[in-house]
Amino acid sequence: MTQEVQDESQRISVAVVEDDPMLRQEIEIHLRAHGMVVHSTNSAAGLDDIMAHEAINFFLIDLNLPGESGLSLCERLRESLPQAGIVICSGRTALIDRIAGYKQGGADFYLTKPVSPDELVLVIDSLGRRLKKSATDDRWSLSLRERTLQGPLPEQKLELTVREKTVLVALMQAKDNTLDSGLLCSLFGDANSDRSISKHALEELVARLRKKFKAVQAEGCEQAIKSVWGVGYQLCIRVNFVH
Repeated sequence: MTQEVQDESQRISVAVVEDDPMLRQEIEIHLRAHGMVVHSTNSAAGLDDIMAHEAINFFLIDLNLPGESGLSLCERLRESLPQAGIVICSGRTALIDRIAGYKQGGADFYLTKPVSPDELVLVIDSLGRRLKKSATDDRWSLSLRERTLQGPLPEQKLELTVREKTVLVALMQAKDNTLDSGLLCSLFGDANSDRSISKHALEELVARLRKKFKAVQAEGCEQAIKSVWGVGYQLCIRVNFVH
């Protein structure tokens, strides 16, 4: 990895979702001048396209967007990326809109237009310090509906198979997060028979899960799932359910 790529990976990455092209460009230029990596778009759909290829730390979102509303977008982002920084930047100044932005949208800050570019930089820098501090937190979030596991950092998102999700849910709810291999195998039995998967198949399943964790965890991190001699497996990270 080149030094240039390394430096960029450590910079704050901001997505600007604003439907006013002139304002969007002005914000983008100002944030880039302060060393931030900026991706801009005019809609929630455009942001989805960006996030399919880029890891974003912070989101600057207008409420009046074409298609999906900014409030709905904020709510969706907060659910899928609980540690991300979300700033609403809107012309709506009513108290009811501000309350909805914080309570429903999960925004960290609600700024009303016109916003001083320098104030915006200070807000994002403040959130950046919070994000770096929370990066030491090892809590993960499991979405049962989407079958995804989200780590403390935005880029730590795992897509799970049905069987991988089943194993995680069982370990999360077990005493000491530990379960016997036989019990885990029995979770995959055919509903019309007493058959279950073999212990070898379970070993392969756990190995694939470990590989997924290793791909997104920092080097030297504790193994997410460890083998317990004579028993089975133990989940060694803290995971919360999200809906």
